[in-house]
Amino acid sequence: MIKRLQRKFVLIVAVSLFIVEVLIIGVINIINIRSVNSENDNLMQMIAENDGKIPDFFKRDDKMHRQMTEPGNIPQKFKNNNFNEETKYQTRFFVVEFTQSGEVSRVDTGHIAAVDSEQAAKLAKQVLDGGKESGTKDNYMYRVTERAGGKTVIFLDVRQGVHNKNRFMLISALVAAAGYVITCLLVLVFSKRAVKPVIESYEKQRRFITDAGHELKTPLAIISANTEVIEMTSEPSEWTQSIKNQVTRLDGLVKQLLQLSKMEEDDVKLVFADFDMTSAVEQAAQPFEAVAKTNEKSLLLDLQKDIVMHGDENAIKQLTAILADNAVKYADKGSQIKVALSRSQSGRHAVLSVSNECAQPPKDTDKLFDRFYRSDEARTHEGKTGGYGIGLSIAHAVTQSHKGKIECRVDGNTVTFTARFRTAKEK
Repeated sequence: MIKRLQRKFVLIVAVSLFIVEVLIIGVINIINIRSVNSENDNLMQMIAENDGKIPDFFKRDDKMHRQMTEPGNIPQKFKNNNFNEETKYQTRFFVVEFTQSGEVSRVDTGHIAAVDSEQAAKLAKQVLDGGKESGTKDNYMYRVTERAGGKTVIFLDVRQGVHNKNRFMLISALVAAAGYVITCLLVLVFSKRAVKPVIESYEKQRRFITDAGHELKTPLAIISANTEVIEMTSEPSEWTQSIKNQVTRLDGLVKQLLQLSKMEEDDVKLVFADFDMTSAVEQAAQPFEAVAKTNEKSLLLDLQKDIVMHGDENAIKQLTAILADNAVKYADKGSQIKVALSRSQSGRHAVLSVSNECAQPPKDTDKLFDRFYRSDEARTHEGKTGGYGIGLSIAHAVTQSHKGKIECRVDGNTVTFTARFRTAKEK
């Protein structure tokens, strides 16, 4: 159980960290991409508003050999961009103008070396034929604008920006992956320290149960022996019988506590092998037919044949007996108890279900497998059932030891316990 707790702790941290890192890296890259795209859009808008050119926002003071910004020369909508005196010389773009009839009237490739006039005109015609006003084509962003006498197509070379975005994305992903791996390794190393208080508390509890169980065996044996002597020296009475009944109950409780404690710590050595699950369930459930009949109830077995499971046969028999015994105890008189075994639709799992009708079904079905938990309805029948509130905990432990799942479902007055196991075919 401690190992499972540690693995669960590491898994939760790893998944949480992965989600957080994906969100952070995703948000950072989205912001970066949007920022670059917004700057490119503004740059193209600037070119479009200035007849296919980048205006001179700056003047050079030749006497002082330094550059000075003319206040108010940059329009307000462009002031938040990273535009400076070098923008005009760093930006690679070309412009193609068309007449109203669709003929090329002017081609400006003076700011780019990658294309000539013929290639520029060809790309511009393809854009106009596409019918879109903006988008990307090859290594360029484009925008189609209306002007007096025709249309203008502006192409902006964005290959460097795309390269920078991809490089930033790759670097951020690599850094995040490295950080994730390092953090997971650290969590794995320090996970024992993190769960140490839980381990110590659980070890104390387990040690107490084990020690108390062994210590109780001796006085119970003495009480039982003394009761036998009393009955031998005098006639048996209701008092001696009551003592013997309570000793039997306590002895059964101690044995179940010790068994549960060992199972939760994997001290019980289960022998796993392929076995006929149909036969095992039938052998475990059949004895309860007589018990059910004695209590004015009936037990129906609906078992699919030839279901083979890989596991511990005795443990599965014990699980079946616990569920059948629980159903017999709490089923209404005159009702029917059904023990069913079948394959799942995929054929990969064996499904064991035990159902019974109960006038007061349990409400907190998720707590039924807790140790010593008994619903209020069950407590009202305590004298009749004689349960300890621990049998379902053992059933849960058996299921977990086989890497299966067990659950309780209430449908009206019908209570159904269902356990799912992998069949031998999947092994």
